Amino acid sequence: MKITEVKTFVCNAFRTNFVFVKIETDSGLYGWGEATLEYKENTVVAAIHDLERYLVGSDPQNIGAFIHDCYRDAYWRGGPVLMSALAGVEIALWDIKGKALGVPVYQLLGGKVRDSIPIYVNGWFAPAKTPDEFAEKAKSVRDRKFWGCKWDPFGKSWQQISKKDFATAMECVSRVAETVGKDVQLLIEGHGRFDIPTAVKIGKALEDFDIYWFEEPIPPDDLNGLREVKERVRVSLAAGERLYNRYEYRKFFDLNCTDYIQPDISHAGGILEMRFLGAESEARHIGFCPHNPSGPVANAATLQLAACIPNFIVLEMMDADVPWRADICDEQLVMRDGRMVIPDRPGIGIDLDEKELLKHPYIETSLRHYRGDLTNVRTADAVPYYTMEFTRNEGK
Repeated sequence: MKITEVKTFVCNAFRTNFVFVKIETDSGLYGWGEATLEYKENTVVAAIHDLERYLVGSDPQNIGAFIHDCYRDAYWRGGPVLMSALAGVEIALWDIKGKALGVPVYQLLGGKVRDSIPIYVNGWFAPAKTPDEFAEKAKSVRDRKFWGCKWDPFGKSWQQISKKDFATAMECVSRVAETVGKDVQLLIEGHGRFDIPTAVKIGKALEDFDIYWFEEPIPPDDLNGLREVKERVRVSLAAGERLYNRYEYRKFFDLNCTDYIQPDISHAGGILEMRFLGAESEARHIGFCPHNPSGPVANAATLQLAACIPNFIVLEMMDADVPWRADICDEQLVMRDGRMVIPDRPGIGIDLDEKELLKHPYIETSLRHYRGDLTNVRTADAVPYYTMEFTRNEGK
């Protein structure tokens, strides 16, 4: 079996543009990967096609050799563009290998340790701006029995936060906490906003709300600062979505920066690199909680990891997505009692429709975090892309 073609598709999804990779072979088998790289979509597409010299004519089942050679030959190593390009291709290669053997990818990584994984939901708040609006939106999280909910209550603050905005943020946390009750975990997103003293001030205030974690309290390129914040607050910290492989994570682990790590499968080199990070975090008794707000292929691939990594704690997912998500792919996601069921289809368990992808071409998008419209992450017609089931008569 030889690779014959590498295709890329950029599909608009309002908040970002999904970047998909299709690897075709002379056997008729093909695989799908995802390399969605927020706001650098065209750049990562170019990087993917730059890898064709390693792919066309080669055996798609030699995944380790492909990753090793491409990384070795990259003079400018690491970083989001190269590692996202490698991730997209690598996921597609695993998809082919699983299909060729007729098994889910998790079987190639040691088999299942669980049948489902708890979920915390993101994007549930759109387009809330005030504490009252967040509280109203939180009722849906409570009623649907999600394990947890994550949001950024800090408006457009950068580095510092005003006294007024700080009070509003804490009121927002308080109102959501009251609404969801004791059964829903609270995860507070910082988006790498704050300097150290501000992050510490916020972290100390969050101690009153029994949150599960405070995520990315300071910019991601200051690991020593992150360690300092961890030493000065009594809430758990999470970070790591903007680290891209085991080499970049080495200092992170050595400093013991956080209690949970959040690598992203579409950025951190793909399935095998994520498996390595899961093993290292397990050896250090750190929870493995991948960043997962992107498209259907990244979600499908992350579920393969959720099946087989012992210290996989919880999975992120978006509350809803563009209505055409159901048209571009055949994902069959089931949420049962607040947990996402691990699918058993061969490969990564998903297929995409090329014609439907082409109906939603690239649209330029920009970062919302610091301009005041962060919560406008979903269109008014956004819909759930999963089926919800309740077996304990706890929901509707």
